[in-house]
Amino acid sequence: MTEPQAEPGLDRRSGTERRWASQPAGGPELAPERRSIVRRAVDRLTEGRARSGAIRASVGGRLGSLEAPHRRLEPGSRVLERSAVAGYQAASWLLQHLPARPAWIVGGWLAQLAYRLWPKKRTWIDANFGHVLGLPADDVAVRKLALAAYRNYARYLVDLMRLPALPPEKVSLLVEPGGLELMARVRRESKGLILIAAHIGNNEAVAAGIASLGLPISVVADDSAFPEMFALLRRQREVWGIKLIPWRKLRDIYGVLRRQEMLALLVDWGYRSDGIPVRLFDAWTCLPAGPAVLAAKTGATILPIVVRRHPDGPMHVGADDPIVVTSTGPLEVGRATQAVAAALERIVAAAPDQWYSFKPIWPATAEESAALAERPDAAGAHSFLNATGASGRTALPPSGRATASSGEPAAAPS
Repeated sequence: MTEPQAEPGLDRRSGTERRWASQPAGGPELAPERRSIVRRAVDRLTEGRARSGAIRASVGGRLGSLEAPHRRLEPGSRVLERSAVAGYQAASWLLQHLPARPAWIVGGWLAQLAYRLWPKKRTWIDANFGHVLGLPADDVAVRKLALAAYRNYARYLVDLMRLPALPPEKVSLLVEPGGLELMARVRRESKGLILIAAHIGNNEAVAAGIASLGLPISVVADDSAFPEMFALLRRQREVWGIKLIPWRKLRDIYGVLRRQEMLALLVDWGYRSDGIPVRLFDAWTCLPAGPAVLAAKTGATILPIVVRRHPDGPMHVGADDPIVVTSTGPLEVGRATQAVAAALERIVAAAPDQWYSFKPIWPATAEESAALAERPDAAGAHSFLNATGASGRTALPPSGRATASSGEPAAAPS
């Protein structure tokens, strides 16, 4: 029988045969060497991933230690997110062309309406302010403070949306210059600076003020839940000289501190049981270990910043006592994290109606809160509290439950 003839120009060899035929001289005998190269490349990739995982694990014990708790685990609808971004841009444009005072007032009404109509958020906020005031969550004083916080939050949002339209020379006028100069001085005396902030006042204006002095500042933020909104805010802040770093980019985070620059972290994102136990106001909760571990590994100094809005002028900006972390040992990390908690308590107590952390900061039950004090990793907090004689509660302003910011808003820069 005659062998079938291949069609002209058609190579019927298998893929393997063609690959072997195309090899240079030495052909098959080079296969073990090539496989060895591939194995070494895979091994290097595996080792790199392991080192990356070890770095992540060292920052607070888990990758999530820099992650915002209660965030959405999966991105939402792209259509919904794009609509939200478009709505934000439209509202920002409108507010940039309207007087600030009427926008503050109307925004305050809408924010307080949202508080009344959103039961889940209302429960969280009332519980938080109940701890701050040392009162039951359903107390009238707690409700009054929560409404004041929502009103101030609306003012913050209005100012935030108006901020991109302000020229740099007016951005710097939003904050008192003394506090910014203090941060610049501490930075010169430190090997990098970790600015610990709370959701109080207007941190964006403070960061823009720092950048206006020519000081490099980066802010860690969550880019996973609302990526398109994150991209918009990132572009806006780059114009002011602020760099936003996604919380998972640990190499970039370490790089900022190794260059001895400023890194800003918000620590009042909400309660996570995998954090470090600390006593805050009247009960035990957890704060992230990330700031303390970052400081210990890089030699940076932790500086809790104080931001408080004045009713008749720029925001007050100051700093609490610097915190130096000497090692990554559990006791030292716990001690430093309790020092952060003590500073956070003083910052919130000075202006509780300007605190807008709308997530649960403490465990849902008193039993869970009390159990945190018995955990082995609470030893550092106990050591700090015993050494300082802290009672776990900072006195609120003598006005009772309100600060000067509760009054009528002052005129904004135009």
